Amino acid sequence: MGSNLAYIALGSNLARPESRIVSAFSELDALPETRLAAQSSLYRSAPISDIVQPDYVNAVAKIETGLDPWMLLENLLALELAHGRRRERRNAPRTLDLDILMYNDLVLIEKHLTIPHPRMHERLFVLCPLLEIAPDCVIPGIGRAQDLLSPLSGQVLQKMAE
Repeated sequence: MGSNLAYIALGSNLARPESRIVSAFSELDALPETRLAAQSSLYRSAPISDIVQPDYVNAVAKIETGLDPWMLLENLLALELAHGRRRERRNAPRTLDLDILMYNDLVLIEKHLTIPHPRMHERLFVLCPLLEIAPDCVIPGIGRAQDLLSPLSGQVLQKMAE
């Protein structure tokens, strides 16, 4: 498999979100030149939106991949589409959301791809599952993930039963 290490955030709040996330772990493992190296527990979080919608189920996957960041993004978008993802408006409910959080130590800012994910350090539902599988994680250009938790103490996150 590939020699690149990437972390992927998974989220869903429509159409059996727990089983979608579990299925998405397997689908990440089946991507070309890619192996699922670790997966976090599932977490429940309230939506960040002005739209009334169900709570989210969130998780983080660690993958080893031979895909470059743009091919990885293309494959993630195809998985979202296969799960019926529609992008009607920002922060709308979704069947599956897959975001590249980090890719090696890459810092990249382009129109359709920013790595590390620009808001990952502001979201408890990203940092907690990330720290579960990568406790010593350092977010390139931002700092140690562990040190970023205290400002997020007002956010509610619930680890789901295994």
